[in-house]
Parts: sequence; structure tokens; C-alpha cells
Amino acid sequence: MLIDICLRPLGQSSMVTQIFGGILLGPSLLGHRGSIGRLLFPPRGAVTFITGATFGLMFFFFAIGVKADPMKMIRPGRQAAVLGISAMFVTLALTLPLAFILIHYVPMDGTLAESLPFIAASQCLTPFPNISCLLTELKLSNSDLGRIAISASMLCDIIGMTLVVILLSILQANFNPLQSAVGIVAAFLVVVFLVYIIKPLLLRILRRIPHGKPVGENYIIGTFTCVLAVGIISELIGQHFVLGPLVLGLMVPEGPPLGTALISKLDIPVGKIFYPIYLTTSGLKTNIFTIHLQSLWIVFCVVMFSCIVKIGAVVLSSRYLRINFQDSFVIGLMLNARGVCELIVYNLWKDGLLLTDQEFSICVIALIGVTAIITPLIKIMYDPSKQHAPLKRRTIQHAKRDVELRILVCLQNQDSVPTIINLLEASDATEESPIAVIAVLLEEVVGRANPLLVAHQSTRILLPNNSKSSHIINALRQYELCNERCVTVQSFSAISHAETMHEDICRVALDQNATIVILPFHKHWEIDGSIGLLNRSIQTMDIKVLEKAPCSVGILVDRGTLTGSMSILNTQSIYRVAVIYIGGPDDAESLYYGARMGRHNNVTLTLVRYLLFGSDNARERKQDNILIEDVRQAHNGNQNFIYQEQLVKDGVGLTASLRALENNYDLMIVGRNHQASQILMGLSAWSECPELGVVGDILASTDIGSTASVLVVQQQKLPGGKLKSRMMKPVIVSLETGVEASVPVAVTTPVSNDDTKWEIAIDRERD
Repeated sequence: MLIDICLRPLGQSSMVTQIFGGILLGPSLLGHRGSIGRLLFPPRGAVTFITGATFGLMFFFFAIGVKADPMKMIRPGRQAAVLGISAMFVTLALTLPLAFILIHYVPMDGTLAESLPFIAASQCLTPFPNISCLLTELKLSNSDLGRIAISASMLCDIIGMTLVVILLSILQANFNPLQSAVGIVAAFLVVVFLVYIIKPLLLRILRRIPHGKPVGENYIIGTFTCVLAVGIISELIGQHFVLGPLVLGLMVPEGPPLGTALISKLDIPVGKIFYPIYLTTSGLKTNIFTIHLQSLWIVFCVVMFSCIVKIGAVVLSSRYLRINFQDSFVIGLMLNARGVCELIVYNLWKDGLLLTDQEFSICVIALIGVTAIITPLIKIMYDPSKQHAPLKRRTIQHAKRDVELRILVCLQNQDSVPTIINLLEASDATEESPIAVIAVLLEEVVGRANPLLVAHQSTRILLPNNSKSSHIINALRQYELCNERCVTVQSFSAISHAETMHEDICRVALDQNATIVILPFHKHWEIDGSIGLLNRSIQTMDIKVLEKAPCSVGILVDRGTLTGSMSILNTQSIYRVAVIYIGGPDDAESLYYGARMGRHNNVTLTLVRYLLFGSDNARERKQDNILIEDVRQAHNGNQNFIYQEQLVKDGVGLTASLRALENNYDLMIVGRNHQASQILMGLSAWSECPELGVVGDILASTDIGSTASVLVVQQQKLPGGKLKSRMMKPVIVSLETGVEASVPVAVTTPVSNDDTKWEIAIDRERD
């Protein structure tokens, strides 16, 4: 833990810290003196320590197999296949001859001369477990380049596993051709047994489990027993004990129900305890005092040459695939990831006397060195969030009237569907101004290593209701069918890790040219008004999307369960919408979204503007006056539009006024951030949910007793550079003409309109 704290600021992975911890405690440093070494690791406890590490490694590879998608190994895609094969075979073709050249022309130890070809051959490996663990730790597994690297490594794993099986069979048979052939055939038969006997059996068992029901403990215990059995069988046929568990894991269907249940059982004991123990034991076997500088220099040359060749092979093949130089260089760094697979090979060769203590120690140090270099380089050179930077404004306020409104809605479960449908229907889709709905179904990765972003087939035929996603997709398609020629719906499933799910949302928003992203709130209301569920991962996701989204963002606080969420789709039900306006870009975005809703025949729109009592700051309110007057002019003659001004003195008055609105509306829209004002003074200290802003947090609080859903809107954040200058000049788009124009320097803004309902409320001075 202390080593991890020290090395984490340097950008090092946990694998480096765990191996380095073993080196620190082993014969290289603290354990160099025999008395200290026996005190830290007494001989009687060493067997227990190594046994625990062995079982941990067995279940670790089983878990890796469960998480992996076997189809990606067979059909990785053109880019991944070209990059993976070129990285592996070009590295092998150039590094192995270098080893023989060094043996022939450079003086070295006899043991090093015998083991150097094996060390050189091991550099061509690009194992999936290494790359998956590293990218998951760097939170890059669902990035574009991360997906390519993972797919490429999975293809290389098939080739690498085949080569390792053949090599182990030859070594176990002492190069006897007949015995080697028997070993290879035995390994092949084990794989065939697992594929054609065990996998169909597992699928038959899963079909007996009712949909949505958890897997019984008997199935889990039986599966773990099979892991131990195939591990023993692998050893008996002369293979490494991880071969059987890895292939068995590949046969287990990934994701729920069985894959998820197995990974949830193995995550902490294996991932946090036994797997780190194995890494530490490799460090404990490393003794730097056995290393000669000449040998270190020779192995260093081979390792560095192989890394450069692998990166070069990826960069050159990327020219054929039209991947730019920087991205291809980062992929090359990812494919150079070293980890547990190399340690297994080195330990196996050490036990088989192919490596002496010197060569083993050099290989472990080289593994740490390569990983220590590439990890911070990947962090520096590749930031997926920068790819989500928008090239133009994507806001409702600045969109022209006749432009398609593209709404990306994120759905976690079926409960929020009625409120989402009402929100979409109220957004007023017409033939002149249609709506494109991009639905992203959020599913957290459990029991799966590679995140997936699945595009569902775009069809207007309703699907059988046999899954959670089909219910949601059918509801959205029903909404599409009820608004023919005005609405299009495209559905995606984002199956990702909770900490990186925002990357998928931002990527889809950018690719689909979304105008606004609607996110779920992390609190779920029960029918009695209490909070029934808190999902902190959703809260973290919301905050990250707010920071990195390429368009405007809305967080929907869904209280539909409190009122039943009567649908306004194809009915005459009135949907009551209120817009809370204080000032600032976010409030302007909520104002224009509410103004669009106000055009719907079944929507009543109330615009509530809060002003500071006793303050004459008309000049400072000039921009707000222009925006509000534009909305009022657009709704001239609309009897369902009401404009109110509420005069308050401070945050207490604002809170009291918001409480008075609690049950008058079905949806309340408010900006996340507001311009500085005494109206908000003292409220930020009581805010519980920073992603909602001050006013949004008040409206979403259980203390206010409201039954209205709340949509907290943040206008698109524009980065510096070319777009920064546009922020200096206020721009509005007329809701009547759809023409974009700059705000004049001096303007006299009318403050009344006889054709709309206008109410003024004053917060009286309290005693």
C-alpha cells in the first residue's frame, strides 16, 4: 500500500507496485540478509504463500476467460487483425535473429546464450490479460484505441496459446517427437471436450434459470469445482495449469446471469488478494545480486529493440489502415503492455531450468521497466475526452427553428420510460422541426472484460418483450409510430464499466450530432415519496458528462412514480411545464427548451422569472430581457403561456417561493448554474448534489415535498481557441424567424405584452 501511494503520482500501474513490493521484501533488498529474510518469510509459510498464489492465478485466468468474448478472437475486425498479426510476427521475425547475432558476436555467459532466444521469442507476445488489465486501470478500455488494442490482443492470444501449448509439449517430452505429438493431441482433446461437451451443458443449465432470477449457489460451486478439475487435467497432460481454466472461462457465456455471478464472487478474493500475491512472489524470487552488468545490457538491448520494432510494425501497418501516426503510436504502446502472462512464462522456464536466477531477475526487471515507461506515456499521449471537443455550437438556444432537434436520452431501467416519453412528446415534434431520439441503454459491465457499444437494428416492428432492453426499445418505437414523419428513434446499448460509461455517452453524442443529452438522476423515488435507491456510480457519471459533453446536458429528476406519469401521447391530458429563470447561459438554454415545449397543444408553459427586490439593475439584465422578450413574442396569442415575475430579497425568499410551486406542475426546467446574484446568497452551503446546481438541488430535495419532475439543464461548454471568441459576443436566435443575430450594444427592451398572461408576485418584507 505504501509503495502504491509513492509510485501512483508517477503514473505507475498497480502491477509495477506489487512486483516492486516483492523485490523490496525479497533477497534484492530487505531479505538480502538471511536472518531478515527468514523472519519476513519463514520456510514453513513459503509453501502456503505459493499455494495461495497458484490457486489465485488459476481463478484469475478463469475470470479473464469469462470476461472475454470468444467471437472477438475469431472475428476481431480488419483493423485489429492487421495490427495484431503485424505486431506479433514482425517482432518475432526481427527480434529472434537479433538474439542469435548477439550470441554469435557478443561475449556472454553460457546460460544467457542458451536462454536468450527464448527471452527474445517471448517479446512478441501481446497477451489479452495484460492489455485488458492495464487499459482497465487507465480507464481506456472503452476508448476507440483501447477497443482496437484489446481486439488485436485477443486474436494474438489464439496464436500465442497455440505456440505455448506446442512448446510446452516439446519441452515436457525432452524433444522426443512422438511424446511431443501425444502431448499436443492431449491438449487438443481437452479443448474439444470443453467446447463440445461443457459449453452445451452450461447453455442448457442457463436455459433452466428463469429470466431475471439469480443463479443458484450450487451452479457457482459446481463451476468452481470444474475450474480445479480442468487445472489438474492440464498439469497431468504436461501443460500449464492455467490452460484448462482459461479455456473453460471462454466457454462460460459472458455477462448475466452466470458470468456476472461468477465474477462478483471472484472479484475481491482473486483480484484484490490472490492475484497480487502471485505478482509479489515473482518479485520475491528476483535477486539483483545475481545479475552481471554485461548480461543486463544484452537483455536490455533485446527488449528495447523488440518494443521499438513492435511500435514500428503497428505504425507502418496503420498507414494502410489510415490511422494517424499518434494514434498508431499509442496502439503500439498498448500492445507492448507486460504483465502476468510473461511472469508465468518466466516462472515456468525458471522451474524448467531454461532460465537461471540471473536471467529470471533480468526478465522481471525488464518487465517492470517496460511497463513503467509505457504507462505514463499512454496517459500523456492519449486523452479520449479531447476527441469529444465540439467543432460548433450544439445548443437549443442557438439552433434555428426549422433544424432537427437531436435528443440523446440515457435510460438505466424501465421505470423512467413514462417520464422520458412525456418529455419527448412535449418537445413538440413537427414536420417543420422534427425530433431525432438517440436512446442509450446503460448497462454496467460485470462479468465482461471488453466494453461494448451495440447499435440496435432500426426497425419500426415491435420486438418480443423477453428482455429489459426490448421493453424500453418498444416504448420508444411506439412513440415513433405515433409521430410518423416527425420522429426518428435510434437505440444503442452501452455495456461499460461504471467509471468510464461517460465516454460512451459523449462518443455517441458527438457521432450522432446530439443537441442535448438527457441523463438519469442517481436517486429513485418510491411511491410514498421516500428515496428508495441511491446509485453513486450514476452520480459520478453525470458529473463527468457535464464536464466533457460536446453539447448541452440535462439531468432528469424523475418523480413520475409519485403521480403515475399519465402519458400525453395521443391523449388530451395537459402537461404542465414551468421554467425557472434567474439568469445566465444555462437558464437561457432551459428557457428556449421550455419555449419549444410551449408550442405543443397539450402543454401549458409558465415562465417564472426571479428578480432581486429593491434593486434597479436594468442594464445588467439587458441580455436576459432580450431573451425573455424573444420568447414572449414567439408565444404571442398563446393562451397556454403564462409569464410571471417573482421579486425576492435573498435565498430564503427564493426557497419559500419555490416551495409555493411544488405541486402546480408536472415538469420544472431550470438551469444548473446562474449568474451571480444576492438571490442565491447562502444557498450553496446547503447543496447536496453539485451536479444539479443550487436551484435544481432545492427542487429535487425531499424536504420540498414536490411531485413534479425536474430537468436541470447545462448549456454546452465551449473550449478555448476558435470558439472562445464566440462567447464574447452574445448571440440569440429568434424563435419566430429562426435568424441568428448579435445583440446590439444599446437597446430598449419592452417589458410588457398584452397578448400574454403576465403575473407579478412580490416577496413581502418579513417581520
